Amino acid sequence: MSLIKSSLARKYVMALSGLFLVLFLILHVTINLASVFSPDFFNEASHFMGYNPLIQFLMQPILIIGVVVHFIMGFVLEIQNKKARDISYVKYKGSANAPWVSRNMIYSGLVILAFLALHFYDFWVHEMAYKYVEANPEDPTRYYHETVEKFAPFWRTVLYVVSFVLLSLHLWHGFASSFQSMGVNNKYTPGFKKFAKIFAVVVPLAFAFIAIYHHLNPITL
Repeated sequence: MSLIKSSLARKYVMALSGLFLVLFLILHVTINLASVFSPDFFNEASHFMGYNPLIQFLMQPILIIGVVVHFIMGFVLEIQNKKARDISYVKYKGSANAPWVSRNMIYSGLVILAFLALHFYDFWVHEMAYKYVEANPEDPTRYYHETVEKFAPFWRTVLYVVSFVLLSLHLWHGFASSFQSMGVNNKYTPGFKKFAKIFAVVVPLAFAFIAIYHHLNPITL
């Protein structure tokens, strides 16, 4: 019984941390889309996010903890599931029992984790260096130019787009299954799952559009 409870607890933590990251994705894609349609608003929103103490010293650490917890729980559950199998891989017909996406969540997760490391290096590390290492004065107008310049290299744009495709696959199964992991099963469940599928396509597609748009529309001095 203790093992069952432990497994259920891990699934709850995995689902809750995943739903928290979904909220972050909504905020992130909303602000980033502004860089396409309203550079001035994007600068204002980015400056607010970059200098607001509540976001910097409370929400940002919580986000980092959420990412770490989600991926650690993913690895733990993957190991646990492998150990719990009563049949060998020779007899296990994965494609007949589960879709490809659900059987390869760990691999798409690893690629997304690598992408997050690049994303943190591109933006978060740069931001920390700009503010605290180089001690530059505040410049509320710099964010749009810095963002567009990041997508100038073709290889970086391709890497981002591929990562967003994998994010879509990861969300396609993970977001929908999070409701099942939390025991949500009522008349609204089909609606939740439908929304999760739409979200899994629309949000990564929006991120990919932003990357491609800025690559094709560089800043000319």
